Amino acid sequence: MPLTYWCEQAWLPDGVAAGVLVEVEGARIVGVRRGEPGGAHRLPGLTIPGLANAHSHAFHRALRGVTQGGKGDFWTWRDQMYEVAARLDPDAYLALARAVYAEMALAGITSVGEFHYLHHGPGGTPYIDPNTMGHALVQAAREAGLRIALIDACYVAGGPGRALAGAQLRFGDGDADGWAVRAEELAAAYEGQPDVEIGAAIHSVRAVPPEQMPVVVEFSHRHAAPLHAHVSEQRAENAACVETYAATPVQVLHEQGALGPRSTAVHATHLSEVDVELLGQSGTHVCMCPTTERDLADGIGPARRVYDRGAPVTLGSDSHAVVDLFEEARAVELDERLATERRGHWSAAELLGAATAAGHASLGFPEAGLLVPGAWADLVTVGLDSVRTAGAGGLEAVVFAATAADVRSVISAGRRVVSDGRHELGDVGAMLADAIGRVR
Repeated sequence: MPLTYWCEQAWLPDGVAAGVLVEVEGARIVGVRRGEPGGAHRLPGLTIPGLANAHSHAFHRALRGVTQGGKGDFWTWRDQMYEVAARLDPDAYLALARAVYAEMALAGITSVGEFHYLHHGPGGTPYIDPNTMGHALVQAAREAGLRIALIDACYVAGGPGRALAGAQLRFGDGDADGWAVRAEELAAAYEGQPDVEIGAAIHSVRAVPPEQMPVVVEFSHRHAAPLHAHVSEQRAENAACVETYAATPVQVLHEQGALGPRSTAVHATHLSEVDVELLGQSGTHVCMCPTTERDLADGIGPARRVYDRGAPVTLGSDSHAVVDLFEEARAVELDERLATERRGHWSAAELLGAATAAGHASLGFPEAGLLVPGAWADLVTVGLDSVRTAGAGGLEAVVFAATAADVRSVISAGRRVVSDGRHELGDVGAMLADAIGRVR
């Protein structure tokens, strides 16, 4: 029996409309039309499609408020991240990820791309099931009400010519062939389950030698699965890559066949003009993570240039300095204003498209991110009466003024996950405090 929701306002493919009835049957939308509310469930505010967090490292959430003090850079932050990675076990990871994903649901996120490289036990010893940590992430997402693209990362080196050491030993499978054996088992475990997509990742050019990258690319082709990679996040990364391979990270990935419409270059902060062309002409997604990039002092990526050359732009919260896709979206525009001293690079619709349809597509969920019949029934309603949004109107009020705290209701794949700003699991703040306390 279909459920009908009446949206006071809704963002449809042709713009914002008032008085929209959305019929939902199971996990899908079966009808969208204008009409009076009648006996439908009312959603006051502006209803948009569910948001897609295209790049997440769930365990990094434990670093919020810890790494922000003092000085340093990405590399000093990474040392602190490794300390947390060394302390996690499957039970602690499940508790932490469940709380983090519930925080995402409260922020209107209905799909998460979890860039997963914390595979094994201390010292790199595999668990009895070598995908135990991955299964914990899937369970956490399901309990929190999110679809998950588990982007399983190949990570076999500590840098060009350097072996894994310390906490990194937990990330590796020996070589790309060893990674592929484990990844195939993971993919088989979730075959035919529509709420889980098993993707692949080349962690970075420093972590996967070029000659091993084709194994990961082949996995992506064989499963028609997403293929992600950290790309040019740091100038030092670029310099080491050019010194070792006489090519930029984007050029290395291009030479190994790792670019294309199913691929995503995460960060892409420091790009040459050749890099921009390669990403654009191949249709590779580019995932911007502005709150992390500014938190780590990485720099401002050329989002508009790659978008104009043909690369769809998506958004991620990455290290979870904050979990707020509205902030990520507007930061793409506001950061470009700082870099160029000009305004008006992106429209609100373009930015929200990056946070919705483009993001879901990059995670292997192309039937999400739109309020149309046949799409996943993801409805996120943002209040227009808060101190941030009152007196404003239209899509601009949501993209440029609202925060995650303004999300009132979240329906994810037909399931009411958030009502009146409260998650069905209960007190998410208490969940986070407990889970983080176990690993600090």
